[in-house]
Amino acid sequence: MSSFNRGIFYIVLGSFWWGVIGVIYFRELSFVGSVELVLHRVFWTAVMLTITTIYFSKWRKIINITKNKKNLIYLTLTSFLIFLNWSVWIYAVSTNQIVDASFGYFIMPILSVLFGYLFFNENLNRLRIFSIILTFFSVLYLFYFYKNFPLIGLVVGFSWSLYNVFRKKINIEVDLGLFIESLLILPFALIGFYFIYESGNMNFGINSIKLSIILTIAGPMTVIPLFLFVKGIHLAGLGPSGMLFFITPTFQFILGLFLYNEPFDFYRLIGFILIWVAVMIYIYDLYEKN
Repeated sequence: MSSFNRGIFYIVLGSFWWGVIGVIYFRELSFVGSVELVLHRVFWTAVMLTITTIYFSKWRKIINITKNKKNLIYLTLTSFLIFLNWSVWIYAVSTNQIVDASFGYFIMPILSVLFGYLFFNENLNRLRIFSIILTFFSVLYLFYFYKNFPLIGLVVGFSWSLYNVFRKKINIEVDLGLFIESLLILPFALIGFYFIYESGNMNFGINSIKLSIILTIAGPMTVIPLFLFVKGIHLAGLGPSGMLFFITPTFQFILGLFLYNEPFDFYRLIGFILIWVAVMIYIYDLYEKN
């Protein structure tokens, strides 16, 4: 198998993991509560990345990164954004709003195109401008019929897009950046665990060993698809990854609609159709450039 084909395989597997395996895992654990779930995701991600950092002997790189004030400022911002993204997404999965969350991941690459223009002076052609206009029109359309913005989708999309913007400002490895981000928000997670434990609502512990073991998988559920996707980008390039990323929200949408029977009326369908058209235009533009 060629390097390019292996890259495509890794991208598809990582996207499928985010869109299917991750959704089912966090949905099945929704009885734990979205707050405790996101705290476990932070804690066990930090634990797993500590192990990988030790295994790959990357501590010297970590020290060099933290010596740079600019790196720490941006990583503080991105740690907040990724915590916000994780929190809202897990809340959506736990409260039958997976379809709304998928909206955010559909618009995320298109928002990234807009932010690329605003923050990095990247070129915008007519197709990309049209896809951006359609995206904002779909949001206004949903606002008109529901009298409120599709908040969950917007927070998911904007938080992840801005996360990528700020991470692009600093040239550090993805896993090392995520490791430092998880360490920055770890103290808040530990404080959260303390209050949950004091309230008597902690699900993790020796009284439920099986559940506790399952909760530790929240770390691998976060790190493994990230490694797969980044490895795929390295082998196959950014263009294919941009197109194949849409596997994630597509499967999220399918699971929310058909497996978990989330509500999806005619007006919401029209809003999503506008987004899907924008996505098709964006993918076509990427294909033409590759």
